[in-house]
This record gives sequence, C-alpha cells and structure tokens, in this order.
Amino acid sequence: MKYLTTILFFTLLACKSVHQTNKQTVENAITNNAVQLLEDKRFHSVSVAVFKDGKTTIKHFGELTIGKGNKPNDSTLYELASVTKTFTGYIVAKAVLDKKINLDDDIRIYLDKPYPNLEFKGEPIKIKHLITHTSGFPNFPIKSENKKAFFEGLKLIKIETKPGEVYYYSNTAPELTAYILEKVYQKPYEELVMDFVLKPNKMTQTKFTLNENDKIRLVKGYNDKNELMPNFNRTLWGGISGLHSTTTDLVKYLKLQLDKSNPIVNESHKKLYKEGSDFWEGYHWYIIENDEELIYRHHGGIYGMQNWFVIYPKQNIGISILTNTSFNETGEILEKVVDKLYDDINK
Repeated sequence: MKYLTTILFFTLLACKSVHQTNKQTVENAITNNAVQLLEDKRFHSVSVAVFKDGKTTIKHFGELTIGKGNKPNDSTLYELASVTKTFTGYIVAKAVLDKKINLDDDIRIYLDKPYPNLEFKGEPIKIKHLITHTSGFPNFPIKSENKKAFFEGLKLIKIETKPGEVYYYSNTAPELTAYILEKVYQKPYEELVMDFVLKPNKMTQTKFTLNENDKIRLVKGYNDKNELMPNFNRTLWGGISGLHSTTTDLVKYLKLQLDKSNPIVNESHKKLYKEGSDFWEGYHWYIIENDEELIYRHHGGIYGMQNWFVIYPKQNIGISILTNTSFNETGEILEKVVDKLYDDINK
C-alpha cells in the first residue's frame, strides 16, 4: 500500500510539473512575441489570449495612451471590427440547422421588394454566396447612412460575374445577411447575437451598444502617424462590424469555436468555396489546409485597432491578438506574430 501511495504521489507531482511547464511555455511565447512586436514603434499596446487544452493564458503589454504608461487589462474593450462577421456566420449556421433558411435559397425571397438586378444572366445570388464573398456585391454598401438607404443602394448594384464563381470581399453582403436573419427569426440582429452566442457562453462583456462606463473602457486607437483615430459608428445591422469585447470574453469565444460537440460550430466550419489550392471559405471563416490540419481564422481592422482570431482544432489551440494601432501593414504583421506564437507554443 505504501508503495502504491508513493507511485501515486510522484505521478501527481509529474503531472503538475508538466502542466506548469506547458503554462510557462505559453507565457514565454506570448511575452517574447509581444515584446518583439512592440519594438516596432508604430505599435503601442498588444493584448494576447491563448486557449490551449482547456487552459487560458492572457497577457497585456504596452500602453493604451501614448506617454501615459496605461497598460491594457482584462477589462479593456476592443472593437472586433470584421471578426464580428464570424458571429454572423455562426447565426447563419444555426438558421440552416433550424431550417429557417437554406444555403441555396435565392436571397430575393427574403426581400420585401423585387430586385431584378440581383442576378447574373438569370443566375440568382444565394445565401451561400453572401457568406463566402462570392455574391458579386461591392465591398462597401452604395448607401449606408441608414437601413432605408441601404436598400435604395441595393437597387443600384450591378452584378457582373456569375454568383459563386469569383471571390471578392464584400462588406455589403454580411449586412444583408443580418437583415435576412432578422426576417426569419423575427428579432433584431443584436438580440440574435445576444441570444444565440453571448448569453449561452456567458460573454457578458461583448456587446454592440455601450453604456457610459463601457465607453470609458473602450480603446481609442492610433494610425501609424500616432494620430488618435475615431471609433466605428454603426449605422446598419452590425453584420460586418460593431461588436466590442474583452480578452476574457474572447477566450470564451475561442472555447466555443473549439467545441467539436457543438453542431452549430461544426456547420459553421464547413468548407463552402475553394479559393486556391489550400484556401477555403466557410461561414465567414477563412479556412487553410496545412499538412492535413485545418486552421480557421479571421482578421478585424478598423480605424484605430486591429486583431486576428485564429482556431487550430487539431491542436486544440485558439489565439486572439489585439492592438490599438491600425495602418496598411498591421494585419500582415499581426498574422506573422500569430504564426510565430503558434510555432513557439508547439515547440
């Protein structure tokens, strides 16, 4: 009995040691990559969240206000920008499973007025084209000052390629998608995000509409000339952008996206459109095939901040990185940081 007790003691000690080593590896990888990023003086702060094998590591670096030394923290609110589209994709996946919509539906069956222009030589735009950037819609809505104007702008769109054949990034399509989701569920899009994503995952710090206290915690970002930039002003549904969140809530979202038992996640991770030899579009996910491993990711960029949100299901790892800087090369730089961080974690 004493012999078995001794074995158990050393086994538990070894497990604890391995856990501490793994956690230290993640922390060191985050710190090394964040410090290296901040050597580029165009960057002022960076927050990194890693969810690996059920364990969370969050670290913050730099300063939110130039010269103030006010480091971000777990309560800091960032604009998610286009990462909001992954929430839209998730709700579309739920709507498909709920049989509220079909990916092959002509989008015009959900519109109140006829739009004969929303087709190409008799080929209609379908739901799946909206969520894979293959609809032929322009990048930005022709009119976006309000929802009524948005539909006026839809009448002016000219589709010049067969839907489903050409990838062209569109912020117009996800806004129309959000409207369609409102139509089929008979609820405002903001409530759909709350009911289907935020509440079930206890993401209490993720929201579209901010109160006065939230606004104090909201990051004010910079461009590469150290000029303070405005926050995004949402005038439409929010299918493309408008969500704000903290690193602690984003960890919960990482955990959700790594949940292989969740049928909505599995549906939203399906490969719907192939772009190139190893690149797919899912439900607003960019899916990369890398040595038999699928990587799901999305970039978000707005006037004064950018972020990358990346899922590695095979390795059970999720990474979210956010910074209070935005300029042309920011996304590419952050992408390299995420790739290097992932490699360092898996050494």
